Amino acid sequence: MSRGPSRGVTVRSPLVSERSPKAGLSGEDRSRAAQRRADLAARFLRPAGERPAPSARGVHHVALLCHDVEATIRFYQGVLEFPLTELFENRDYGGSTHFFFDIGNGNALAFFDLPGLDLGPYAEVLGGLHHLAISVERSRWERLRDNLAAAGVPCQEVDGSSLYFSDPDGARLELISDPLGEMYGSPVI
Repeated sequence: MSRGPSRGVTVRSPLVSERSPKAGLSGEDRSRAAQRRADLAARFLRPAGERPAPSARGVHHVALLCHDVEATIRFYQGVLEFPLTELFENRDYGGSTHFFFDIGNGNALAFFDLPGLDLGPYAEVLGGLHHLAISVERSRWERLRDNLAAAGVPCQEVDGSSLYFSDPDGARLELISDPLGEMYGSPVI
């Protein structure tokens, strides 16, 4: 880690990560992307003491679509141990079920189905969800890893702190044992 351009901002160095990603840019293209990141950090990233307070109180809920309400409840409550907290008709689409799981710290993960519409399979698209990272304590992370294995859910474990997998509809999730506001041992908030 190094201090950023004379403003006391911590930026990661070197400009290109020591890790070798399996995909993405390489060579000069990757170096240009790293330089672009450094330029953006120099222009926009402020030290914690100079940042204004956020205008939001937090995430009320993130809403995802599902194909099968019961399968979704079985996965999120049964495998991931997120308690189902509410279930009612979606106000925007007749017959649709809107339901919520408590994912801790006053945050909710919500779903709804859209019966009668053929939405097709999950796809990563610009503006769409890449993955949702949910922080869990280390002991819970290990238990949930075992739950996923017992349920036959393929997982990718990265750096001993992240588990990547997909839910029944293909949405990518990450369980991360880093505390809220940290990533790889460094503060991000």
